[in-house]
Amino acid sequence: MDSEIHEFLLKHLQGIMTNDIASYHETAAEDLTLYEWWVTPHRLDGLPFHEFMMNSNAERGAVFGAEETGKTRFDLSNLLIQRYGDTAIASYTLLISTALTTGVQVAAHNESRVMVKLDGKWKVVHVHKSPAYNAPHIAS
Repeated sequence: MDSEIHEFLLKHLQGIMTNDIASYHETAAEDLTLYEWWVTPHRLDGLPFHEFMMNSNAERGAVFGAEETGKTRFDLSNLLIQRYGDTAIASYTLLISTALTTGVQVAAHNESRVMVKLDGKWKVVHVHKSPAYNAPHIAS
């Protein structure tokens, strides 16, 4: 596994999870594009959308994307990093575990993040998320 990309990816995701706007700007390109199935079926462009979400979550003490507040952690299941010079792709299933009064709740979705080294620094330039559940043609 490429440790440089792995460390960068963890820093990027930790910044998002803790609503750290400065870290988000440090690790994401200004022209970032995203497909987030749970938000909208359309492509999202740029940083302002997530800045608003992160600031709103920080104000209510929540983790990015969480419905309720509670101690949270994330894990990257089946992480694969593919590096081609100054471009890298990380694909994995993101598991977000949140400790609630009713017990631990785990949310999962599949992600791919494309990273490019720009001016000597890694930046996430594209994110694609998809649901982590059985396809409709597969019995539950």
